[in-house]
Amino acid sequence: MRSLVSRPALLSILCVSMLSACTTTGTRSAGGSLFGGSAQPSTPFLANMQGGIVGRSGLELEKGDRTKALEAEYRALESAPVGTPVTWTGDDASGQVVANAPYQVGNQNCRQYSHTLTVDEKETRVRGAACRNADGSWSPLT
Repeated sequence: MRSLVSRPALLSILCVSMLSACTTTGTRSAGGSLFGGSAQPSTPFLANMQGGIVGRSGLELEKGDRTKALEAEYRALESAPVGTPVTWTGDDASGQVVANAPYQVGNQNCRQYSHTLTVDEKETRVRGAACRNADGSWSPLT
């Protein structure tokens, strides 16, 4: 018995249906990662950063400001293009984090970065480096 649909027609239908899954909705998402995974930090991922370099700055920050600063460090390490500042603004402080180019240490991806904090109109700049763990979290190099 002969098929009602020819092979070229069937292939065309298959290709069109596969390509239709590639359409976009017109919305943009600022996310993604240079290393795979999500650019949105979760609480365990922030905890693995052990306070980040903001924790080593010697500055006293309110808890909410410290969390925003640490989230900015995570976003800079995880997905910011080289030299692009990730800014944050809290109730009593603000800052920006700039990550350098990724590099390899063994089989880990690492980045150096700087964090410029403004507290009481005084600017403080701290520098550090962190490496990405197998679970996607970042750990500072000490």
